[in-house]
Amino acid sequence: MNNSIILVDDDLDFLETLKKRLINSGFKNIHTEDDPLKAALLFEKGEVFDIALIDMTMPGMNGIELLETIKTMSPRTECIMLTAVNDARNAVECIKKGAYDYLLKPIAQEDLVFSMQRTLERKRLLDILDIEKSKTLPRLINPEPFKPIVTQSHKVLRILKEAELHAGSDVPVLITGESGTGKELVAKAIHAASPRSKFPFTPVNMASLTGSLFEAEFFGHTKGAFTGAENTRTGYLEHTHRGTMFLDEIGNLTYALQGKLLRVLQDGEFLKLGTSSRQKVDVRFIAATNEDMDKLIAKKLFRKDLFYRIRVGWLHLPPLRARQGDIPLLANKFLKDFCGHSNDCVITKEAMCVLVEYSYPGNVRELQSIIQSAVNLSQGKPISTNFLPEHLQAKKPVLNCKDSSESEAILPLTQVEKTLILRAYEQTGCNKSQTAKLLGIGLNTLRRKLKSYGEN
Repeated sequence: MNNSIILVDDDLDFLETLKKRLINSGFKNIHTEDDPLKAALLFEKGEVFDIALIDMTMPGMNGIELLETIKTMSPRTECIMLTAVNDARNAVECIKKGAYDYLLKPIAQEDLVFSMQRTLERKRLLDILDIEKSKTLPRLINPEPFKPIVTQSHKVLRILKEAELHAGSDVPVLITGESGTGKELVAKAIHAASPRSKFPFTPVNMASLTGSLFEAEFFGHTKGAFTGAENTRTGYLEHTHRGTMFLDEIGNLTYALQGKLLRVLQDGEFLKLGTSSRQKVDVRFIAATNEDMDKLIAKKLFRKDLFYRIRVGWLHLPPLRARQGDIPLLANKFLKDFCGHSNDCVITKEAMCVLVEYSYPGNVRELQSIIQSAVNLSQGKPISTNFLPEHLQAKKPVLNCKDSSESEAILPLTQVEKTLILRAYEQTGCNKSQTAKLLGIGLNTLRRKLKSYGEN
């Protein structure tokens, strides 16, 4: 856990003990300060901490005074107050002044860790709300795990920041979006950015697990558990202990098996076939689906309780047609993947325009297949429209495909309108109210237009 933490207490022995206990529980980036005035000065200088643990009774400045200073200088720092005196009035005053929790010394290890986890979860939720409201693009603190995801879309960049925030916790995450939008890629990035990154990432296609196969593969079995079982088998759950399990196509899991999965998520326990003793397992779950979950629940094809259990964090990936600016970036990335750094391996301007204007029902995966096929057919020559699939060869590009010396093409009014609306929508950070105001159209009209373009 890479969140920055400051501990403030005038008792040096207690400070050292508290720091060791937090480190042993997986927390890092811990700063200690035995002088509350120096701690206050850090915040006044602009130092940023996610959590501050503050002793109530200190010389020079008491805990409540330091709490007020921190909340004035750094409102987003979550504060936990520590005290040896059980005084309800002090606790109420601290909460009123912005503290999130109030712990009594001596502090039990489980109470300390529980309070820290709750506080971090609150901070993550507030940060996610900030992303949705902010007009500026958020920056990833740890961009390395997200490098495989190529995008310049403001909407996707915001989603990646939300994914990074979820990576710091163990909450289940549901990733939705059309087939081929990169749901597994985002799941892998969350795992790589999480404290579980050194442990297994196990993708499981839930649609392929039916009947007894689900229990045998998911839970594992012992020797002789059923006919033909000559050896003990480690199931997906046991194999993924302390890691992340990616439940792909969870919307296709049969209703009967959903209850068995729910039991694991609720209790963190499972029963291996052929045994009667339950095993504990520590697994973080990320699920994905291209199904409309609300419709499945309404038709009683998916359990509502399981849905709410897996959708603690929710990320929805937009289709590729809703982020046309990513198409050239992705096309060139795939081009480099399939033919290296050869200068002869390029896409002509006309072919690129055709690619940009295509709607991609198969999304990023379809674009990747198109580029791979074109590279194979072109044999080192520049990729023109002749090397694209037949259904694309017949298309006449209309956007930005003429040289500057040529006369400008007269575009269909609907195409001009779509381009203008999507450009304004991106510029306002996908804020519908601001976009409608910028374009001088009604909000309901904008919503109808965006829906027709594949935007939610």
